[in-house]
Amino acid sequence: MKAVGYLETGSIDRPDALIDFAAEKPIPSGHDLLVKVEAVSVNPVDTKIRQRRASSDGKPEVLGWDAAGEVVAIGDAASGFTVGDKVYYAGAVNRPGTNSEFHLVDSRIVGKAPSSISTSAAAAMPLTTLTAYEMLFDRLKINEAIPGGNNTLLIIGGAGGVGSITIQLARALSDVTIIATASRPETKAWVEELGAHHVISHAEPLGPQIDALGVGSIDYVYSTTHSHLYAEDVAGLMTPQGRYGLIDDPESFNIMPFKPKAISVHWEFMFTRPMFGTADIQRQGDILNEVAALIDAGKVKSTIAESFGTINAANLMKAHALLESGKSKGKIVLEGF
Repeated sequence: MKAVGYLETGSIDRPDALIDFAAEKPIPSGHDLLVKVEAVSVNPVDTKIRQRRASSDGKPEVLGWDAAGEVVAIGDAASGFTVGDKVYYAGAVNRPGTNSEFHLVDSRIVGKAPSSISTSAAAAMPLTTLTAYEMLFDRLKINEAIPGGNNTLLIIGGAGGVGSITIQLARALSDVTIIATASRPETKAWVEELGAHHVISHAEPLGPQIDALGVGSIDYVYSTTHSHLYAEDVAGLMTPQGRYGLIDDPESFNIMPFKPKAISVHWEFMFTRPMFGTADIQRQGDILNEVAALIDAGKVKSTIAESFGTINAANLMKAHALLESGKSKGKIVLEGF
């Protein structure tokens, strides 16, 4: 089967940063489904692993943790799916990725794909949907009020892949007032379109902008990027006993500004459930099914922003480069081999 991977870590501007190669078609067993991959999307985790994790056996490492496709074979312990089902999922970071014609994935973290959107639009959704949903409702618990709070949610980095679906899920499944940050005219327009009640700039001090909105203190903060730069200021804006969450990888992070207000700090990593086979691993499949229903009901839309063509090394390298530039909005997808 066709696949795309890399042999050496390094920058994306090398001609062999990603390579096309042939791999053996895998065979499902246990809880696994074998999926014929029809579309994928690209996430920051792809670029981080390409830069940091070297091949351990001399064979190309396959990236990609988002896919939509068709079930073509089923392991003996898998349930809830039949051959021919259209599915979407994010996979597991400790297994080969989705940049291949066929892919094995644990059935418990797979959802039935929404029927009202294209395959590529569905492929844009799983990883960011899980990252957004788990943070909002499993970590920050935005439907559980903060005593004396103002029912306010601040999303730092509202225009990115995670921010784009976080705004929509918060709007669809809660009554919080959503404040999202964006820095360029096109990204500000994007987050407004997605449903943010207020948009402020993360390129300027946050405090005066929050004060000008008149919303009071902030109960919940979802920081998707550059968390170390904003933590101290954000702690000053938050409601005592509020909840703060982050997903990026700062080299250092000072938690002390949150102590005087007893603000809880949560790190979201959507690969935790599949990596460790947690007792509630099925929750990821359930979340994806719930969000598929929201999409089909017209309450949430795909965050697909750009299509980079077929799934091959050259096109994936372009996608990685755009993500690393920090200038992307929404999700980048590729479709077909």
